Amino acid sequence: MEKERERDGEKGAMTKLWTPLSRAKAPFFHFRQWLWGSSAPQKKHNHSRHGESYRKELEEKAKFDAGSPPPFKIGEIRAAIPQHCWVKSPWRSMSYVLRDFVVIAALAAIALRFDNSLFVWPFYWFAQGTMFWALFVLGHDCGHGSFSDNATLNNFVGHMLHSAILVPYHGWRISHRTHHQNHGHVERDESWHPLTEKTYKSLEDKTKRLRFTFPYPLFAYPIYLWNRSPGKSGSHFNPSSNLFGPNEKTEVLTSTICWSIMVALLLGLSWTVGLIPVLKLYGVPNLVFIMWIDLVTYLHHHGQPNLPWYRGKEWSYLRGGLTTVDRDYGWINNIHHDIGTHVVHHLFPQIPHYHLVEATRAAKPVLGKYYREPEKSGPLPVHLFGIFMRSLRVDHFVSDVGEVVYYQSDPEVTKKCNHQG
Repeated sequence: MEKERERDGEKGAMTKLWTPLSRAKAPFFHFRQWLWGSSAPQKKHNHSRHGESYRKELEEKAKFDAGSPPPFKIGEIRAAIPQHCWVKSPWRSMSYVLRDFVVIAALAAIALRFDNSLFVWPFYWFAQGTMFWALFVLGHDCGHGSFSDNATLNNFVGHMLHSAILVPYHGWRISHRTHHQNHGHVERDESWHPLTEKTYKSLEDKTKRLRFTFPYPLFAYPIYLWNRSPGKSGSHFNPSSNLFGPNEKTEVLTSTICWSIMVALLLGLSWTVGLIPVLKLYGVPNLVFIMWIDLVTYLHHHGQPNLPWYRGKEWSYLRGGLTTVDRDYGWINNIHHDIGTHVVHHLFPQIPHYHLVEATRAAKPVLGKYYREPEKSGPLPVHLFGIFMRSLRVDHFVSDVGEVVYYQSDPEVTKKCNHQG
């Protein structure tokens, strides 16, 4: 019974919770909010989260046993979230797709207009790569079903968005579903899960270096799509991969074909207009997108002191979801559709992105110390680079035994990373 209460996953029934008032308001959101931010305004703080005050808070939370069973149930968190946060508006979701494509087209036009400027292209690459990442997040919402209640619309838009940035939509969607259903589980989690000590020690030095030495982990995503993570086998492109069930083969094949069409289109453009223009307009931004997806995915599950991982009877959907970490990305929060509000998203993936900030604010009193307040970012989230580098130095493997485990460090790798830093 307890497992049934805690298992929310992709099959949550809360999509039916709506009120006439919330549905009436959905199409008439403020233009300013739509243009610059997909969610309710962030709560303002009277003090800075940088420096000594934030370090003291981390020290206080370090004394808290985050691996202990929480005193609340997932239903209590669900009940604290306003009902309108569960309502999906396909028109509102499509408006964000339109917004992102307009920005992408405008950035490309500016870059072409000032083609000879050495200063425009670095700006373009970062900005356009960030917009590619924003497209991924909207496709990610399609995969969760939080884009709309219409599965056909979700799959059509998801294919359009993900194929455009060379992601096999269904292949990724299915493996990402596995990630959510098993978040925080040492063996069954799918995305940036920890290596066991035995698996870690079996890796070649080259593999360890690629996984824990900057900047290689930021380019891991294409490798993951083709070969998954160390210790696991399969491919997101192969319908016969053990990632997928027999009834999912047609969907995976469809996505692989869409991906192949995009590759053929890029090759054709390279032949027609030249390789260099295609690399400048598309190739480099796509690399920036890859860096974004690796950085964000990693930091939402790493980089926090005393972050537990579970196996066996100690794991539950709720406890696994509470191992995720929210991050503040400054100005980027609104550009990439508030994906930094990750805890509530992981527990209730069917909540639309434009309600995640409000839902998180409502859930925090229930979560208490189990919610890790993100460090406040400046306009650009440069502080996350330090968190990322520190994690690469110390988060290497977990014990082969035990049902509640924490990351341990390889002194040799830590020494090399410190030397690099």
